[in-house]
Amino acid sequence: MNASQPNVLSRLMLALRAAWRMLIDQEFADGVSQLERDEFTPRAPSSTGQPKPGLRDTLPDSALQLLALLQQEGRFVDFLEENVTAYSDAEIGGAARVVHEGCSKVIRDHLQIASVRDEAEGARLTLPAGFDATAVRLTGNVVGQPPFTGTLMHRGWRVIEIKLPKLAEGHDVRVLAPAEVEL
Repeated sequence: MNASQPNVLSRLMLALRAAWRMLIDQEFADGVSQLERDEFTPRAPSSTGQPKPGLRDTLPDSALQLLALLQQEGRFVDFLEENVTAYSDAEIGGAARVVHEGCSKVIRDHLQIASVRDEAEGARLTLPAGFDATAVRLTGNVVGQPPFTGTLMHRGWRVIEIKLPKLAEGHDVRVLAPAEVEL
């Protein structure tokens, strides 16, 4: 037998792992289905020689712009970069109130946010097969297959609309707050 070919036990273990992954990973199952229909197009290997996962690059401009707005209105970065160990709880609470007010204004002005689930926290609910696993995270003793019945611990948040201001040509979004020099 060729050493590069897996033996029967290895192939059986591979088949069991693949079957399990097809149950929990829709993209993997779609790939196996394409392979079965002889429509599979392998992904280009990464620099490590392994296939690249289904990830895409994101542009940081919007994230940096939002962070700059949080700094501008709520001094968010200043607050996070400050060593708060030297301050009393009352002083930190007072600063947190100012940061909270400014950051809340940015969120209200630039993002429309809604809860992922409409039920009240603490409500019992049942998640059917095919529920959106990107919008609902299962915690606790997760075993078996859906439907899952549990208690809603957090309603979750999702962005419905983003209304960020347009950026001027040449604006460096990496500068969250310019240095200030008083003359």
